[in-house]
Formats: sequence, structure tokens, C-alpha cells
Amino acid sequence: MNDRKEASQTLKALMGIRNLVVGGVIARGERLSEVPLSERLGISRTPIRAALARLEQEGLLERIPSGGYIARGFSADEVIDSIEIRGVLEGTAARLAAERGVEPRKLIEISKVVEALDATINPDPAKINFERYVELNAEFHRLLSMLAGSETLRREIERATSLPFASPSAFLETEEAFVVFRRSLIGGQEQHRSIIQAIEMREGARAEAIAREHARVARQNLEYVLNTDKSLLSRIPSLNLIVT
Repeated sequence: MNDRKEASQTLKALMGIRNLVVGGVIARGERLSEVPLSERLGISRTPIRAALARLEQEGLLERIPSGGYIARGFSADEVIDSIEIRGVLEGTAARLAAERGVEPRKLIEISKVVEALDATINPDPAKINFERYVELNAEFHRLLSMLAGSETLRREIERATSLPFASPSAFLETEEAFVVFRRSLIGGQEQHRSIIQAIEMREGARAEAIAREHARVARQNLEYVLNTDKSLLSRIPSLNLIVT
């Protein structure tokens, strides 16, 4: 019971600190210390310490010689590389699922998620059921990571998507406010459907190619901000971590 409680507290600390950094509450280069974080989040120092170490491993934080951690800054190339790595891993998961075959119940489960996503989409981006889309999109990618039946691959995908920019939900927390990002959801849903169709047809190469291209939606949104409308940099909290 104590082990479960400790794990729960560590997870709470992990999510709390990550949200502070990604949400822009803690700025790039700002120092994070155990005591203030413990008081802010209402969690004891031991889970805070474990969460800080985990976030350093994920690459979101950097340990400093004087003690403690700072929120890392990322170059645009680092962010793009993270997105590409996720695409490679999810593409591999899709290909292996197609080549190995997937249990019918698992295909039914993820297909139901795709159908539910269809119900959130509307030709008018302003009428997309955004909150529901975000929830179902996360579930689709969670199930996709497990279709190949490889715990190793599932774990590596989870690790690769730990940075906010590489996550399948990258920019989704802001797309509700920006119609230009919402339009990408329509094409993204078409790719969801095509990935599952390719897996069902045992077309490994096709499934991999679509999944890799699908991951690049986040890259396209990032490049739009960096190259087309830089005014969004100050309006999207997680982008405070990018060094431009």
C-alpha cells in the first residue's frame, strides 16, 4: 500500500512540475528547488525529488552544478528531431502490428476510437468538438503504441513523447484558440483512419509511412509559428522553452 501511495505521489509531482514548466509558469532557465515546489504542489519532498530526476532524464530539466535543476531551453532543431523520433517509433509500431497481425478485439477497440473521433470533426474548424478530440486523440496514440504487442516499443514511444513538443497532443492545448491549428485536425483524422486500414490489410510499409507522416502534423504547426506567425510565440506557453 505504501509503495502504491508513493508511486501515486511521484506521478502527481511529475505531472505538476511538468505542467508548471510547459505552461510557462516556470520560465526557461529558471531554477527549480525542492522546498518551493513541495509547498506549491502540496507534496512532500521525496516525490518531488524523484520527479525532478525523472524530468531530467526526459530532457525537460537540466541539473546545475550548484544544486537543483533549471528548465531547459530547446533549439528548433531539437524540437523537430524529437517529433521525427516519435514518428519513427510510431511508424515502427504500426508496421510491426501489420506484419505480426493484431488480435481482433484490439482492432475493434482502436477502430471504435477512430469512429468516435469522426463524430468530433466538422468541416468548419470552429465547430470541431475540440475537448473530445484531444481526449480521443491521446487514446488513439496510446492504443497504437501497444498494437505490435511489444512492451519495449511501447515504453520507448512513451519516453519519446515525454517532451511537450513531441507528444501527439503537441499544440492541441492551444488549438482551441487558433483556427489555423484546428484545420490540421481534419487531415490528422484521415491519417488515423488510414493507419488502421493499412494495419488491417497487413500493409506494413504503408502503415509505417502514414504514421510517420502523421507525426509531422506537430512539426508543421511548429514551423507555422516559427516561420509564418511569430506573434503566437508569446501566446503558446510551452513555446517559451524554445530558443529562437
